Amino acid sequence: MDNVYELAAELIGQQALLQATLSNRRSKVSGQSDKVKIKPVLIKGEHKYQFTYQMGQKVIHENIDPDQAAKQLADLLSEQFKQGLWQAKGADYQILVNKKGKATVLKRQATKQAVELSHNRKKRYLLEEGTPVPFLAELGVMNGSGKVHAAKYDKFRQINRFLEMIDDVVNELPKDRPLTVIDFGCGKSYLTFAMYHYLVHIRKLDIRAIGLDLKEDVITHCSALAERLDYKNLKFYVGDIGQYNEVSQVDMVVTLHACDTATDAALEKAVRWGAKVILSVPCCQHELFTQIDSPVLAPMLNHGIIKERLSALATDSARARLLELVGYKTQIVEFIDMEHTPKNLLIRAVRQSVSHEQIAKLAASYREFTQFLHVTPYLEKALKERLEGVLPE
Repeated sequence: MDNVYELAAELIGQQALLQATLSNRRSKVSGQSDKVKIKPVLIKGEHKYQFTYQMGQKVIHENIDPDQAAKQLADLLSEQFKQGLWQAKGADYQILVNKKGKATVLKRQATKQAVELSHNRKKRYLLEEGTPVPFLAELGVMNGSGKVHAAKYDKFRQINRFLEMIDDVVNELPKDRPLTVIDFGCGKSYLTFAMYHYLVHIRKLDIRAIGLDLKEDVITHCSALAERLDYKNLKFYVGDIGQYNEVSQVDMVVTLHACDTATDAALEKAVRWGAKVILSVPCCQHELFTQIDSPVLAPMLNHGIIKERLSALATDSARARLLELVGYKTQIVEFIDMEHTPKNLLIRAVRQSVSHEQIAKLAASYREFTQFLHVTPYLEKALKERLEGVLPE
């Protein structure tokens, strides 16, 4: 393991180590970490390395001086783990340790960029850690004092990221009347409660919010929680996206992880209601998988996993363009880091006026795209009468 220690000492000595992850524990000895992550930090102006030990739901942080960090890093890999990924300036190092304790170091292209060490600078969230938020406490994300539980920090970040998406477009909503917001497929409703709290208690808007899901037990739970929180204008109902017709006008439609064409059904509803804002995180985009057929793309389509990813990207691209063709400005943005969830794209659409010339160009581009792939997306068929005279045959 001398080569591992020498590499650690070199990278740390040059301040080149950006992040290290140790995993694949050798044995199930009680008290040992399941995974260890290491990153450089600045504490009161001093350069240190923060070791984060993960043991089930428990997380422990330890800040170590550089002259000790290399030995600690090498010892952990030698004694407890079978593999490590060290991401450094200029290169990644994959380290594999066999049963005899011999380490193989594989040097690969760098995948991480250097960033300013600013861990001491607290990220400004719309919902701040340290400030108690009743719904977050009820959902087990933070305690009564406002401290976020370590195991729920990813969820805390996701909630804040979602609120940032809303904050960017909230001024697009009407200001002269009460607003109606619907969340299709609300599930456990972390984000539904976050949205209601933010719009009502922070932005001081007069809104009626509705959460819709097929699971009766989930709706019962969410309804009870809304009552405990005294969220008077937040209601939950059991219902199907495609069949819901209890309102005639909706200002914002949210659909998060509605599976496959359920996302399209929600987008169709939003368009027919004339929703000013649409926020959609698609999921399980299978529909175009069986349709895509292009000799030019044969090197991609011959591999199932590549075809699946291409189908998902093509589906979301088509959805965004179709929304543009019926009067929306759309963006596809990152929702949350890939390390936390693979469903990391959000379609954000805001209704606005678009010139006929611009619509014609977008329509021609869309038709060329679908003809090249030999596909007819669900949403195009669902909005057929809205697209008459817009899409070329």
